[in-house]
Amino acid sequence: MTRETVSAGSAGTWQLGDLTVNRIGFGAMRLTGRAAFHQGVARDRSRVIGVLRRAVELGVNHVDTAAFYFSRLRSANELINSALAPYPDDLVIATKVGPARDASGEWTTPARPDQLRGQVEENLRQLGREYLDVVNLRRMGQDSISEHFGALAELRDAGLIRHLGISDARPAHLAQAQAIAPVVCVQNSYGIDSRASTEMLHTCAAQGIAFVPFFSIAGEGREAGATHTEREQILAVARAHGVSPARVRLAWVLRQGQHVLAIPGTGNPDHLTDNLAAGALCLTEEDVEVLDSINCAAP
Repeated sequence: MTRETVSAGSAGTWQLGDLTVNRIGFGAMRLTGRAAFHQGVARDRSRVIGVLRRAVELGVNHVDTAAFYFSRLRSANELINSALAPYPDDLVIATKVGPARDASGEWTTPARPDQLRGQVEENLRQLGREYLDVVNLRRMGQDSISEHFGALAELRDAGLIRHLGISDARPAHLAQAQAIAPVVCVQNSYGIDSRASTEMLHTCAAQGIAFVPFFSIAGEGREAGATHTEREQILAVARAHGVSPARVRLAWVLRQGQHVLAIPGTGNPDHLTDNLAAGALCLTEEDVEVLDSINCAAP
């Protein structure tokens, strides 16, 4: 596929509440370094800004970020603001709250319900927005998310947030949240070889809720930017189509349902184009059978 024909709209669209987004979006976590968070080496600022602008040119209108996505020299929200403001009317920026880091980048005690407003306001300040399109509550190990989600629902009622979602959650947590306010999306780790969230994938499909998988290319446990040995089944399918393994992984994820919204992230313009091309990759039934057969244990 040529560069000119690549489009984030090639996989179709889905609704986040009343907001229409292309099913391939962009995840901002790795914009700040070659590894996630403060452990990474800072990427070239101008190159990253170029990648963000190119993503929007190619149809990306769903960007996932968080105020806690920062390294010693880079902030994902600040990069997004610098690259894309004034924002296109159709651009949906989704953020996450709950986890907390101190000024040095070390993880600290997660936010209490009464501290979530401060996190929401920090995202607003960094992004230069009057309100946030979507805020996902990242579950921090608790059995009940009701109190935290209720605090976000109050901020939604106050006009600081348009729509709410949850992250790292199970169906029981979705039910807890829905008892308080509508949920437009669920963000969980999910991919060919990390399928622990399959039940949530199906639950979201049944209820018309967007399922937003992260680590779809890298797999589980990749916050530190670790590399992995690619599975032979994926390499075989990639060779058959003359494409990258990453494109195969994303195409498989998108095939799991029209409600699935991929958010691959990169600071490399070539990888950006390759990721967006996944929406046009037509896997055969034989390909899918091979990929579905992958055991989710280590390769």
